[in-house]
Amino acid sequence: QVQLVESGGGLVEAGGSLRLSCVASERTFTMLGMGWFRQAPGQAREFVAAISRRGGSTYYADSVKGRFTISRDNAKNTVYLQMNSLKPQDTAVYYCAARQRVAITTTLNDYDYWGQGTPVTISS
Repeated sequence: QVQLVESGGGLVEAGGSLRLSCVASERTFTMLGMGWFRQAPGQAREFVAAISRRGGSTYYADSVKGRFTISRDNAKNTVYLQMNSLKPQDTAVYYCAARQRVAITTTLNDYDYWGQGTPVTISS
């Protein structure tokens, strides 16, 4: 069982930045594809970004492309989401997810493990 713990959420003004972190308990972290999802109040959980096991491939939702960057540090069992130029519509609970497959994916149901989420609120 892989445990994922997110941190770094908070309240910032529009145009600001935040960096989310997700630490995985799995010692074989390099075997996990990682993703970030978010869920706004009253809405379905949606894909934000994904990164391959070694970090060589990344993929982003169109809504965050050019503003968000996903990265990972396999030595620290950690995946990051750097969020810049934040907008009020980025307000959501952000979830880290992991999957034990080679290919990265944007599909929620393809992920095997989930964190508890960290809230992000962007004020206008």
